[in-house]
Amino acid sequence: MATLTRAIGEFAAALDPGAIPEPCRRGARIGMLDCVGVMIAGAEEEAPRLVAAMVAASTANEHAPEIPSGRNLAPPDAALVNGTAAHVLDYDDVGADGHPSAVLTPAILAEGWALGRSGEEALAAYVTGYEVWAMLKELEPGRLHDRGFHPTAVWGAPACAAACARLNRLDAAQATNAVAIAASLAAGLVANFGSMTKSLHVGRTAQAGVLAARLAKAGFTGAADVLEHRTGFMLAHSASGRPDIAEHDWQLGKKWRMADYGINVKRYPMCYATHRSIDAMLDLVDEHNLAPEAVDAINVTIGDAQKLMLRNHDPVTALEGKFSMEFAMAAALTARRVSMRELDDAFVRRDDVRAVMRKVHTSTTGERMAGLPFAPDDRLSVVLSSGETLTHEPIANPKGSWQKPLSEDELREKFMDCAAKGLPAAQAASLFDGLAGIERLASLRALPLVAAG
Repeated sequence: MATLTRAIGEFAAALDPGAIPEPCRRGARIGMLDCVGVMIAGAEEEAPRLVAAMVAASTANEHAPEIPSGRNLAPPDAALVNGTAAHVLDYDDVGADGHPSAVLTPAILAEGWALGRSGEEALAAYVTGYEVWAMLKELEPGRLHDRGFHPTAVWGAPACAAACARLNRLDAAQATNAVAIAASLAAGLVANFGSMTKSLHVGRTAQAGVLAARLAKAGFTGAADVLEHRTGFMLAHSASGRPDIAEHDWQLGKKWRMADYGINVKRYPMCYATHRSIDAMLDLVDEHNLAPEAVDAINVTIGDAQKLMLRNHDPVTALEGKFSMEFAMAAALTARRVSMRELDDAFVRRDDVRAVMRKVHTSTTGERMAGLPFAPDDRLSVVLSSGETLTHEPIANPKGSWQKPLSEDELREKFMDCAAKGLPAAQAASLFDGLAGIERLASLRALPLVAAG
């Protein structure tokens, strides 16, 4: 029986795409599709533009595009820039205690484009990475957020290396080395949430996966027990101090974790820890035609880990507002929606919005749900100036979650809204269709990822 690090290398090298069950294939399609739309919308934000300015255009034959500008970059640099763009709006999907698509998709598109891989190979690489990510998360009974680590930047590094090892068709020994190399490249701190650096976590993690696989392919080595060693990856990052790293059958390729955890698509460009409460507030606003001046207090009960993520209680920028329950509630009540239009510095600083933020009171529970570091549900009540209290029923699954999925029309609507930031409508529609049927593509280079003209 293989140890943990070797088991991942063997899984990445040997996965049969035909054995991937349909729920996992569907999750991979949705994850990649949604991520590309959000990536295009984020590409002109300041953080990815600053990162892009740090990397030189590639003159080599093997390259990948900066999306959607089309500038040729070395594949690791393309993963870095596109990954930063994919996460900067915090509009990308959530699953397995992190943001798998924002890491995996930029790396897969960069490396898969450079290597001329098919859509079927890209989908298999995504599932490979997701399954590794979810399995590692299962082995840690504690929550990385509690220790100050950004799970996306920790679980994502070896997972992305496994995905890129798959694309490079590495053998088991090489794939093991790729995972081992990436284990030393994992890094990201919760304290940087609400700043540009959070999106850099994702870009650097995507880049690490590409770099690790390429180094392993060239003969670079890492410790074949790096994940399970007492000075290795799992114990170093462990919040509990007791990860389950004893040798056993890791069930990779037998127990399909994506079918359980799935992909949770975001309806709002905010930290996912706010989404259930936003759903509840918008429901009450719609049902009772609430106006801000009619509300005296907004009481929200969430998980303690959620509150840790939502660290900004008096935000003054849109980036800070993404990690603020106070702003989430104020935007929902004041604008009667929470869209990219509200994620604007001027809106965050409006006097009426700030007045509502001061009415928000958050309490917490230590209870946790499976799969995410959230409470089993979010609870919301609104106290009116008349003295009446409106209470929403507890919400466990927000709209867009694996349990409450968006329809194809709703997915298309979000994608088109995002892609309009960088592509003509006809090209965006063609790109949506290509991603929705990615398995049918003979090459990822058939995807119209680069703005025409």
